[in-house]
Parts: sequence; structure tokens; C-alpha cells
Amino acid sequence: MNTSGRFFRVTTFGESHGPAIGAVVDGCPSGISLSASDIQPFLDRRKPGGPLSSPRAESDEVEILSGVFEGLTAGTPIALLIRNRDVRSGDYEALRDVFRPGHADYSYLQKYGLRDHRGGGRSSGRETAARVAAGAVAVRVLGGFGISVSGSVLSVRGVSDPGRFEEEVAAARARGDSVGGIVEVRAAGVPAGLGSPVFGKLDAAIAGAMMGIGAVKGVEIGEGFGAARLYGSENNDGMDRTGFLSNHAGGVLGGISTGQEIVVRLAVKPTPSIALLQRTVDTAGAEREISIGGRHDPCIAFRLVPVAEAMLALVLVDAALEERAYGGCVPE
Repeated sequence: MNTSGRFFRVTTFGESHGPAIGAVVDGCPSGISLSASDIQPFLDRRKPGGPLSSPRAESDEVEILSGVFEGLTAGTPIALLIRNRDVRSGDYEALRDVFRPGHADYSYLQKYGLRDHRGGGRSSGRETAARVAAGAVAVRVLGGFGISVSGSVLSVRGVSDPGRFEEEVAAARARGDSVGGIVEVRAAGVPAGLGSPVFGKLDAAIAGAMMGIGAVKGVEIGEGFGAARLYGSENNDGMDRTGFLSNHAGGVLGGISTGQEIVVRLAVKPTPSIALLQRTVDTAGAEREISIGGRHDPCIAFRLVPVAEAMLALVLVDAALEERAYGGCVPE
């Protein structure tokens, strides 16, 4: 499944070591100001090359191929293209017939009978650049509804002091290892009434979108897993005439937004590509030991922040346009 959304539909395409990746956005309302310069800052936050990320040198410059006329969205499909310019498929040649621990190599082969050994193909984190580009379009639409999205890294390998993040990542990189982290993403200005009960729950859509990011292994909304340690009297969000007195629910009750800030946290796994020796098998079933070279992030969490923002924006814009279509809480 390469398409998400019902009213704001996004299809991503391309592989990490192919000629390009990109997205097609269908359902974007017309008349919204949009240019490549509106999208590029989001991609710049995700692209590799920083001190805490992969040294792969990709500019990630976005091209708008369709759907925009004289600076405004036309209401037709918006095609976004990002060319791959720093491809080194040879880095993966030695791993052609080896299953990399923590990667999707084995599961892809079982499902499709073949796999793209050039850095993971569609399962590569590079695919998320297309999501970020589409998410930037969603952010432009949400701005018209008064909704904004932001995110940050809360911790790295359990360390919550931002002043130590770089130290933790550098130490892992020095020993040929990697670390994970916790990312938080928030949405402000969300009106009450988005989402619907039972199978159309807003928080279920958010959780599904976040779990669709390859490196994410856990999602919590509001108090999340912490709610299991609380009394009901502690976890319930009381109210007075001014509104809610707390936000343990994270902005969603009964699958419907409450009008409070939506708060989502993601558990991001350590990068599986590491230089330390690991045990595995090859496609013939022979036991092997491998050390993965090439260019990899020692911690994915930092570059995942704009991806999580994009996925939250895509869910919210889809819900907002659905509500508007049925005459609900989002006016024309």
C-alpha cells in the first residue's frame, strides 16, 4: 500500500538508490499559495549530512511538476519529485545475499520473492523524504484552518538532557553502534470534533500513520503508557467553565478531537545498520557474521522529527477536509 488518506490522498514512489523519489498529492484544495520554497525548509530539516546523521550528500531539492499554476494550487494532482544525486549502490554489493539484522531484507524476500539490495529500496528511510514533501503541502492547507504542527526529540538512549544528545550519538558512532530515542510531535489549534467513533477514530489514524514510519516501534498519545500507572482520578481530565483542566488524553477522547493540543510520542529504534559484528544468515541459509559499512545515521530520531510532523499533518488535513465535506466542525 503506497497511498494514504481519503480526502487528501498521498502516493509516494521511488527507491533509495533509484533515480528519484517523490509523491503525488490528490485532493488538495485549490487557491492555496504554494511553491518549492514553501516545501524545501521541511526537507532541509530531514536531509542527511549533519553532525548527528548520515554523511550521504543529498540536497533533496524538490521539484513541483504539476498541480500549481501561477503560485496557487489548482485543485489537480500535485506531483513532487526529489532526485537521488549521491547514490553509492556499490556499498551494498557485499550484502546482496545476506540478511541484515534489524532490516526488512528477510520479510521482503518472503513476501515478494526478491528484494532491492541497494540500500533497502522502498523500505529505506529515504522514502520518508517524499512524505515530508507531501506533509509540507498539508501544513499549508492546515494553516488556513488555524492548525500548526511541531516536534522535537525528547530523549536519546534514555538521556533527556539535550546538552548530552550529541555526546550519546558520538559515543555510539565511535564504537560502531547506534542509539534510539523518543520523538514528540504536537498539533495546536485543532478544533473539537475531528474524527469519529469506533472505526474512524482520530487517534487510531494518528497511531497508524506513525507506526507506518519504518523506524518507529511504539506510539503513545497523551499520557500513553503512563496512564497504566495512574488512578482514574489522576488520569481523567476535569473541566470547569473555561474548559479542560489537564490534557492526559492528548487532545482526543472517544476517537474525536477535544479542541486541546494533540500530543503524540514515538519510540524510535536504533539504526540497524552498524559496524559491529552481527550474526545472521544468507539466502542459502548459511550462517554468517557481518559488519555493515557505508553511510548510515547513528541515531534516526533527529531526522525523524519532520517525518512525524508530516504524518500528523497528513492525518489532520484528511480529517479536516472530511469534516468540511460533511458540513461538520470545519467551515469552508
